[in-house]
Amino acid sequence: MPKQMSTARRTSIAGLLAATTLTLALSGCATYDVTAPADARADAPASDVKAKDARLAAAKDAKNADGQGGSGGDVDCRKAKCVALTFDAGPSEHTNRLLDILKKEKVHATFFMLGQNHVDKRPAEVKRIDAEGHELANHTWSHQILTDIKPEEATRELSRVQDAVRKITGKAPKLMRPPQGRTDEDVSEISKRLGLAQVLWSVTAKDYQTNDSALITKRVLEQTERDGIILLHDIYKGTVPAVPGILKELKKRGYTVVTVSQLLSPAKPEPGMVYRP
Repeated sequence: MPKQMSTARRTSIAGLLAATTLTLALSGCATYDVTAPADARADAPASDVKAKDARLAAAKDAKNADGQGGSGGDVDCRKAKCVALTFDAGPSEHTNRLLDILKKEKVHATFFMLGQNHVDKRPAEVKRIDAEGHELANHTWSHQILTDIKPEEATRELSRVQDAVRKITGKAPKLMRPPQGRTDEDVSEISKRLGLAQVLWSVTAKDYQTNDSALITKRVLEQTERDGIILLHDIYKGTVPAVPGILKELKKRGYTVVTVSQLLSPAKPEPGMVYRP
């Protein structure tokens, strides 16, 4: 039976409206489910809410006992002004520098990784991403547009990354980002089968167009709002140098920077679902 729709902004739609860098194919009869992070949290099953509240209480007790804060897993985005930080298309030669920055700033991000020439060439970076508490995610094997290829090819694009990341880290991603944000009913069904939730974005610096770190910073800060999902790429040389300034200003504005799964909690990413702020 289909899951009952709530009052949240969760709908079956014929497609998502095209935007400059967020373009989804419109399909006359195809439908798939879309929800926003805040709505996902509001719709979380009572059991997940109870478990989340118990974790928060335990984290608070631990902090009171030893005077130390939590690692970020105790963030409550129902109350905190959260924004998710995500990086696409790596790992690359810039990833270790990025990880150094995130470690220094005590921030965790979600990495939507490419397989070919990235995961397969840089297993050490994949291990480090996981070991330092960041979220492993799937951006396909070779960045093919999933809506433009046959379902069996789309399945291979995603499953090859699942297998490669599992071989390196012992765990498979639970999130994926379709190249160019293009998805449809077939992609949603494939994602569901593979245990992958789809994650789009609300903030893009278009860092594939410029190496100007100041411009990248400006674009991110101009677009960021609560519950947003920031899209950056750790493959371009202007992006990583922009990250310290972005994080500094976001914190100054009262944002808590989190992973996608932290943003959705107490809800758990639902395979096949499209999450879009």
